[in-house]
Amino acid sequence: MKRWTLLAFCCLLVIFTMAGCEKKAKETAGKNEHVEKKKPERKQQPFQNVYPLTEIATNHKTDARPIGVMINNHWKARPQSGLHKADIVYEVLAEGGITRFLAIFQSEMPEIVGPVRSARDYFVDLSQGYHSIYVFHGWSPKAKEMLTGGTIDSLNGLKYDGSLFKRVSFRQAPHNSYITYKNIIKGAKQEGFALTDKIKPLPFLKKEEIKGDKAVSVLVTYNRNEKVNYTYHKARNAYVRSSEGEPTIDRETKTPIEANNVFIVEARHHVIDKKGRIGIDLVSGGNALLVQNGVARKIKWQNDRGRIIPVGTGFIPGKTWINIVPADPGLEKIVTIQ
Repeated sequence: MKRWTLLAFCCLLVIFTMAGCEKKAKETAGKNEHVEKKKPERKQQPFQNVYPLTEIATNHKTDARPIGVMINNHWKARPQSGLHKADIVYEVLAEGGITRFLAIFQSEMPEIVGPVRSARDYFVDLSQGYHSIYVFHGWSPKAKEMLTGGTIDSLNGLKYDGSLFKRVSFRQAPHNSYITYKNIIKGAKQEGFALTDKIKPLPFLKKEEIKGDKAVSVLVTYNRNEKVNYTYHKARNAYVRSSEGEPTIDRETKTPIEANNVFIVEARHHVIDKKGRIGIDLVSGGNALLVQNGVARKIKWQNDRGRIIPVGTGFIPGKTWINIVPADPGLEKIVTIQ
């Protein structure tokens, strides 16, 4: 009898053990199944392209043809529209001691740009350094001669006033001519201009390669009425611009205007006519100050097929403002660094 009891006990023990193993196997299988169903982490794919004038990485196409727009900088024209989207902005004196902007757009375009102002020959040359579609409203005699020669793709507000170019009601002429990006493209298509191009990149450096004197604030004095200040913001590694103590902002979005590179170059200026128009030597090169990454370096500049670039060095990725100042009195008396 005891033998049969022992046998029955052993059988029950085997059954319970097998059941426990089966349950454990199912639990393990369930866990494994859960692990197998878990989605693998996606690795961030490298960007396919780099914008040639900012070296900002992107997956978008980067062959959009540059567009150069003349932008008014009279105090009655401030704040302007669209400057925050420009890859490069040249600030250069025109007659009357007032500076004017040439904004080069390539990686992005604002909805509206302006106020659009008249052309000068040296701005035409600078625009052609990027093979830009040149957008302006009016011209000097020398600029007119260049732009009517049939070799430069351009849109003139004198021809398209009221159609592609619109006059706004909140400003008076000549500070009230504006154009939209859509109308620039519309006009370019009407004129048969190419909208894509193979663009030569600017020279760029890595951030860690830059050394120089500390430059938290840089003041550029064109004259007693034209003073531009750039203040460094370390978190954004950019210089925020102000003019005559007022922040430079975008009129529509209120976006502060800032630059990752501030390139100040001196060039010979001379008056060429009774109206005070000036000629500027943008060919010979000369002294320059390159401000970036919180430091300033004294270097030289050169003209590389129409582009004003630093000699023996380069820019850091981002937006660039180029201030061209008179060689007399020169950088030492025009620029203040703190």
